[in-house]
Amino acid sequence: MTDLSGHPELVESRFTVPGIRCAGCIGKIERGFEHLPGIEGARVNFSARRVVVRHAPGTSEERILSLLEGLGFEAQPTAGEPIGKADGETSRLLRALAVAGFGMMNVMLLSVSVWSGAQGTTRDLFHWLSALIGVPVVAYAGQPFFRSALTALRRGRTNMDVPISIGVLLATGLSLYETVIGGHHAYFDGAVMLLFFLLAGRVLDAMMRDRARAGIGALLARMGREATVLTTDGRTERIPADHIQPGMLMRVAAGEALAADGEVVTGEASLDASMLTGESVPARAGPGALVHAGMVNLGQPFTARVTAAAGDTAIAEIARLMEEAGQSRSRYVRIADRASRLYAPAVHTLALLSLAGWLIAGAGLHQALLIAVAVLIITCPCALGLAVPAAHVVTASALMRRGVLVKDGSALERLAEANCAVFDKTGTLTLGQPRPVNLDELTPRQKEIAMALAQSSRHPLSRGLAAALRAEDVRPANLDAVTEKPGDGVAGIIDGRQVALRRPEVAASGFPTTELDDGNVHVALRFSDPLRPDIEPTLRALGAAGCTSSILSGDTRAAVAKVAEPLGLPFVAEVQPAEKLAYLGQLAEAGKRVLMVGDGLNDGPALAAAHVSIAPADASDVSRQASDAVFLGDSLLPVALAVRAARRAMTIVRQNFTLAVGYNIVAVPLAITGHVTPLIAAVAMSLSSLIVVGNSLRLVRAAR
Repeated sequence: MTDLSGHPELVESRFTVPGIRCAGCIGKIERGFEHLPGIEGARVNFSARRVVVRHAPGTSEERILSLLEGLGFEAQPTAGEPIGKADGETSRLLRALAVAGFGMMNVMLLSVSVWSGAQGTTRDLFHWLSALIGVPVVAYAGQPFFRSALTALRRGRTNMDVPISIGVLLATGLSLYETVIGGHHAYFDGAVMLLFFLLAGRVLDAMMRDRARAGIGALLARMGREATVLTTDGRTERIPADHIQPGMLMRVAAGEALAADGEVVTGEASLDASMLTGESVPARAGPGALVHAGMVNLGQPFTARVTAAAGDTAIAEIARLMEEAGQSRSRYVRIADRASRLYAPAVHTLALLSLAGWLIAGAGLHQALLIAVAVLIITCPCALGLAVPAAHVVTASALMRRGVLVKDGSALERLAEANCAVFDKTGTLTLGQPRPVNLDELTPRQKEIAMALAQSSRHPLSRGLAAALRAEDVRPANLDAVTEKPGDGVAGIIDGRQVALRRPEVAASGFPTTELDDGNVHVALRFSDPLRPDIEPTLRALGAAGCTSSILSGDTRAAVAKVAEPLGLPFVAEVQPAEKLAYLGQLAEAGKRVLMVGDGLNDGPALAAAHVSIAPADASDVSRQASDAVFLGDSLLPVALAVRAARRAMTIVRQNFTLAVGYNIVAVPLAITGHVTPLIAAVAMSLSSLIVVGNSLRLVRAAR
């Protein structure tokens, strides 16, 4: 369970539900948890086969498991890890696919002989050989469908596997009956071919989800598995990452990956933080600096006090965001949901009407039954159910590889609709990290003194100064008696004289300023906030996509104009959070679908209210929670990539719907009128699913 800081009265529990197959399953579970006492709701992650339930602390996991079982789904509580471990589903499906493929090839060889004109005893022999191969193959390869259908029927419900199982079993039973009585036709080939193509679609589906989870697994693999902690009696002890607790002192050796988040206590760390920031240049961190699990110590050993461990680390939070990327509740998902909800009663009614109609028309029971079986098979909504999730999973995976983590499947739909981008300034268009602009006014010795003073302070200007000096590979001087006085600055003693970084008595106009006091020498250091890389290509790409850009900032008009005018962007400055909301409301009334990009606490309401929103990974917790997507690294280009990929995804979704609906419009009347055998129905239905999956796989390169 996870405490929800925004709603302290609620907790989240996560469950693995392997039986989630399509949009119908998603809707069934989410609707099933509505309006229940003690439960606020449930969200299904299709790609991870996970269900997250928000509930009151008094509601036990056993009750939630019972509710899921009542809905027809077997489930297991997940451990604290952000993503489930491999459950071997792909391997099981591959084995079933191999068995079905073996059976299909051999049965088809025998069937070709029958179709070529084999008669009498020869035909009966081939039918018996087909039965010897086909029946065991159906019994083994059909298990994924039979188990799912049986679980649903036991709870008095249906799912898309029920008519599939009925169709396969009826086709097999009829064929066995024909074989026993020496009939002219058997349909073992249709039954095993149906299973083969259905399994092929599910294997592709499982492989897509494995691929989406591979990025998360690679991210989590960067975390250290163990850590060396200092015990109260001064000894060191090596413990697993799961056993680390906040407050422990963690000794990080050179070359070791951190297993938990912490604050540097002693030593100076040189860290590879590329997995969090995308920045390949090693980052240095002195006492008081925050370090995160997954960072690799490239320098000397240091000690850090643990601030967050296991599932509470920053990297675990990012992994959870990535996991939520598979969740799909867009307008298109709702369409597929409603269609799938109507599917089971509709297809059973159609099959029964076909059976009754052909019996009334004078056809024999055998022919009427075959037509009903063909209707059951050909109306399988696999293609419709896969139309949206397949496209969303592939697109989210492609964006994840480019550093964009989409939290909600519907965000892709809204990103595709965006026609107006509104950027915050500080921390969004700029890095939000002030850097000195006149370091060349310091002598080499003064730089060493400034480095020693700056790395001892957590003040933003000191951190910016220290970062700039580290980039010049300046080594800190040895200071004594370093002290910091809030509001005044940091001071120390070197060679018997006092040195300090402090607020100047007269600030430089238009620049944040600090002053290095080196005895009788005073140097004013001016700072500016550099722009993010790739701003201009990002704005050009958004403009080419028909998306206008502007700046909405709470900063002063002069400061905003300094950034906006060189970029040619209109801007609104000096606005409060409520005024930002009102501005977005005006844009919405004017027909704009706003893409809000922001990072600060004051951007949280605007990010939540915008049509769609993106925040940088180093944004405030509020902003990251409120946004629909998060981008990693310093570059702004992922914002434009996300819009472009989302539009491609929606194009593929519409194509998938057209394919699925067109297939049913053509195929269903043919089956009802008796022009389709169970074999042809199996081929047609399976090909429709494979075409939808194959069409979605075109999105693998959507973010390029």
